[in-house]
Amino acid sequence: MKLSEGVEAAIHSATTLAGLEGAATMPGAALAAQFDLSPSYLLKHLQALTSAGILESVPGPTGGYRLARAPERISLLDIVLAVEGPQPAFRCGEIRRNGPVKLPAAAYVKPCGINAAMLRAEKAYRAALAAEKLSDIVADFMTDADPRSIAAACAFVERHQRPQKTSSPTGK
Repeated sequence: MKLSEGVEAAIHSATTLAGLEGAATMPGAALAAQFDLSPSYLLKHLQALTSAGILESVPGPTGGYRLARAPERISLLDIVLAVEGPQPAFRCGEIRRNGPVKLPAAAYVKPCGINAAMLRAEKAYRAALAAEKLSDIVADFMTDADPRSIAAACAFVERHQRPQKTSSPTGK
């Protein structure tokens, strides 16, 4: 299974936003620059995360993006579904019914075994992603990453966050 690059960009953006202080926001352009992505490309994914209730978009000259809920309430599955959509990765086209030796529909009473196996795998994959919380990814980074990488990430957030006067819905 191959997920789009947008999933990676969305997860990295969300982990960066998890480092904001209080109700601060960060401009989408800063997030795009951090990962050397096209701002219009990243904006599409930030909008998908906003529509899914993962991010909040704050308008205005000091606006930008911030998490809409606490990092421990955001799973990787939430982000993947926001970017990729809810459809399963495998979609059975019932090609077993094609070809030169077509059988009547009554010969296909049982569901396709391949489709059933793929849907079981999809269920396990989604359960594993649902168990992975954004807060755990951030905590693991802070514990395991090279100190230079941690310092650079923290400095980036400090430099680009925009303090807000209103309180954040994440309770941060």
